[in-house]
Amino acid sequence: MKKHAFLMTCFGFCLAATAGQQTFDFKDPKGVNNVIFKTDAPLESINGTATGVSGNVAFDPADPGSIKGKIVVDAATLHVPNPMMKEHLQGAMWLDVAKFPTITFEAISAAKAKTAENVTTADLTGTMTIKGVAKKITVPVKLTYLADKLKDRVPNLKGDLLVLRGTFTVKRSDFGINQGKGEDKVADEIELTLSLAGQSPR
Repeated sequence: MKKHAFLMTCFGFCLAATAGQQTFDFKDPKGVNNVIFKTDAPLESINGTATGVSGNVAFDPADPGSIKGKIVVDAATLHVPNPMMKEHLQGAMWLDVAKFPTITFEAISAAKAKTAENVTTADLTGTMTIKGVAKKITVPVKLTYLADKLKDRVPNLKGDLLVLRGTFTVKRSDFGINQGKGEDKVADEIELTLSLAGQSPR
């Protein structure tokens, strides 16, 4: 009997430990989620955006360091103002979006998680995949958990929001993107800025 009671207690504890975890959908119905990318080369500074963002992230407000999930960017939605630059960016020499339609970041673990009220900062380690090449990277992020605020963003829909923001740098040479070429116009280092809101309806 005591053994049974002990097992039931453990089971109850496990349920309590996972009860706060929610899944947030980052496919934004408003279409304003975006990733900004920037290269600053000697001859040209190029700024662009990607708006085709989706993915799911599991987040527990009581244990933000346990965050896991995957963010997906539709590579064909990467945009720069110059039409010829955009054609080159999406072409076979650069991102080859026809063959590699997505850019992904899959979170593996979080370190140095610090929370003040509803805002958590952390170093998120995960696998970044660009043009079929996967690299493990660590990026600083800020997570803002907004309980019961989904209705303020999407009318008539109840639930919570998770806002993810972060700025970090990747090297195109690490992902085999036209390595060693054109660096006077397109720098090897590319700065990425994420500003994403995920929703958890209920």
